[in-house]
Amino acid sequence: MLTQRSRYALRAMLFLAEAPPASPPIPMTRIAAEANVPRKFLELILADLRDAGLLHSHRGKMGGYLLARPRHLISLGDVIRTIEGPLALVPCVSRTAYRPCKDCKSEADCAIRHAMMRVRDETARILDGTSLANATARDLAAA
Repeated sequence: MLTQRSRYALRAMLFLAEAPPASPPIPMTRIAAEANVPRKFLELILADLRDAGLLHSHRGKMGGYLLARPRHLISLGDVIRTIEGPLALVPCVSRTAYRPCKDCKSEADCAIRHAMMRVRDETARILDGTSLANATARDLAAA
């Protein structure tokens, strides 16, 4: 299940994705209000997203946050991996944080591992194939 932190990150990023391409930086207080995210959590989340290269931050009176790349080049998978880490449900199928399971006798014969690989692959396919632009377009079409 997605953590609340990931849901907050997605809400903030989707809000930022709706801003016109040449708009000025959006203040954190506005992001918090519009995305319905508690400010104390948002500050940490935005710092993580900035450090991952998904956001640019600007200091000062006219400061705030902007997407670091066009919204069609940032996927939901990028955001979730930044906040949660690997998408894999078990460490033995992670592409970025592989670890053998301590109680597994044989990875090659493990039915759980094979099932979790399929889950990881399909989850990654959907999340990596859904950009912020796709997600906001669907939201607008559904409204």
